Parts: sequence; structure tokens; C-alpha cells
Amino acid sequence: MNDFREGLLSINLQSIADNYLDLTKRLAAGTRCGAVVKADAYGLGMNQVVPALYRQGCRDFFVATQTEGERLRKELGDSVRIVILTGVRTGAELECVRAGLMPTLFTLEQLRNWVDISVSEGIKAPCALKIDSGMTRLGMSPEEFDLLLRDSQLLRSADIRILLSHLACADEPQHPQNNIQLRSFKAAGERLRALCPEVQLSLANSSGIFLGEEYHFDIARPGSALYGVNPIPGATNPMRSAVALSLPIVQKRFVSREQWVGYGATQQIAAGSWLAVARGGYADGIIRAQGGRGCGWAYGRQLPIIGRISMDSTTFDISALSQEERESLQSIEILNKDLTVDEVAEYAGTIGYEVLTSLGHRYFRRYIKS
Repeated sequence: MNDFREGLLSINLQSIADNYLDLTKRLAAGTRCGAVVKADAYGLGMNQVVPALYRQGCRDFFVATQTEGERLRKELGDSVRIVILTGVRTGAELECVRAGLMPTLFTLEQLRNWVDISVSEGIKAPCALKIDSGMTRLGMSPEEFDLLLRDSQLLRSADIRILLSHLACADEPQHPQNNIQLRSFKAAGERLRALCPEVQLSLANSSGIFLGEEYHFDIARPGSALYGVNPIPGATNPMRSAVALSLPIVQKRFVSREQWVGYGATQQIAAGSWLAVARGGYADGIIRAQGGRGCGWAYGRQLPIIGRISMDSTTFDISALSQEERESLQSIEILNKDLTVDEVAEYAGTIGYEVLTSLGHRYFRRYIKS
């Protein structure tokens, strides 16, 4: 049990694998299901998560950086396709090619640099191309895309395997931007395929899968839904919870008179209350904005967080517990099937993505395989 002194983070690999299979079954016939495993598989551990997804048949993995891609290539060898979503920096193209990685390119300059490397080295260098269909983030502009389609020599030399874009409002099914982006991407895909027939199209992220089959195209790129984040906010979460987190109690104390709690004296506790101070704070990913709003969980009850969250500790009001429960209380759960990633995110005024990727590295991590 000494391994759990800093808190216990349980990651259910079977739930992640089941979520992958569930998403695969929702896709249109002929659509492949990839997996976004950037940011160390959303903070849950790429070295554990990726093999679990691979065993379920995933062969298309999407990462954010070249370093992530190189790490993944060492893990799985040449049996998978690894796409870097944020491209390749100038000067690192050859390293990227030799690592067998496929960068996502979004300017003509990047594409020309990539082609120059492949031609000068006489090597095969497949890439992905990203266009801006309406999010106005990374992606080739419509004007630049038009110039590319008129550059037949560049198109012949570039080994473009995937055309991507990214939905801005997929978690809001009724938002008109979804249809605008769908039409834009579909038109761009048809134009590129007329010149490069083998190009595959990829638009749908986790929430995009739930917008309908017309958004699925050739490859879907779920990320957050794999890890239990609700892809359809406001509706029942169809995904399985994948994480649980418990914090050890380092002090329990009786409050004999009304007292202020925590930094800044922002919240008071009534006389006759009981407090529990748990090891784990914002340095461990307990988002500070939960102070005075969030809660923990023990003995089937919610226990309010009281006062500001500190760097290394969080204080809970455990007055609702019986004397026997208080005496036996050794830990408080911060995440579980009843206190989900999405609920915690709501308390913190953020999104489930941030909750997962903020989880610290001081916890003992337990991986559940079945």
C-alpha cells in the first residue's frame, strides 16, 4: 500500500478498448476507425493505451508531435500508420521520413519542402494535407488550396495519402457550422480526388462520429470519447468511464467553532463540522477552480471541496459521514463512475479534455486490463 501514498489513479484499458469497438460499430461501412493518442494518450499513458487499442484492430494513430510519433513507432514498429497532426518543423523533414511518420502539412511551402526532401533523397515520403474548412486554425486556406490544385507537377510529386479537416462545433449537433464545414470539405475532397484518386478523406472527431454517416468519410479520428469523455454533451454518455482517482487522507479534524478554510479565507465552515485534508492539489491536476464548487466521493456520498485547492492538498467537508465512516475513512475519490470526468469539468468550468490531460505524475498508476 505504500505505493498509494501519493494517490491512486486507476486506468481501465478494457473500457478504452470497449469504447474503441463501440465507436467502430457506429461508423459507416468502409470507414476505418483511427485513434488520437496525443498528449500521452490524453494523459493516461501512451505506452499502455496504444497496445490496448492495437489489440482491438486500430492501425491508424494520430499524435501531435514528431517526438510522440517516434516514441509510438518504437512501440509498435512498422505495422501502423502514424500521422502527426501539427506537421513537421523546417529542417526536421528527413528525420520524420526516416522515422516512418506522416506529417500533416497545411501550407504550400511545407508541401514543397517535403517534396524536395523526398526527391533529393530518392525516398518515399507520404504525407497528409489539412485544409481549413471553417475553423480558422491549422489548415490550408481555400485560396492556397486552389493554387495547389493548379500545380500539377507538385501534385504528382507529393505523395498525399490523407486529406483532413477539423470540425469546430461537432459537440453542438444543431450548430449550422457543422453543415457548412461538411459541404466545404466534401467539395475540396472531390476536387482533390479528381487529380489524386487514392487520397483518403478524414473529418470526424469523437463528436463528429455522432453527427451521422455523411461526416465519416474514409477515416474517423476519435480521441476524447475513447477515454470516457461524453461526445454528445447534454445527452446520456454512450462511452464507458475509463479513469478513477482516489486521494489519501492525511488529516481529519473537528471544527469546534466557525472557521475560515484555506488560502484567501474565501469560505467558512460551521461549528461542529468535520474536515478531511487529502494529499493532492493543483500540482496533481486537481483543477484549482473546483475550490468551493467541486466535490469528492466516499461511502456513496458527495463530499464538498471547501476553500481553495492548494498545490499539494485539497480539503473536504466530511460532516455528512457517520462517526464510524469518518473513523474508517482513508481516502476520497475524485473521479469514479459516479463522479465522471465531465462532471468534474463542469465544476471546474472547463472540459473533460483538460481534466484528463492535467492528471499528475505523482500518483501511483494502476492499469486494469479486464
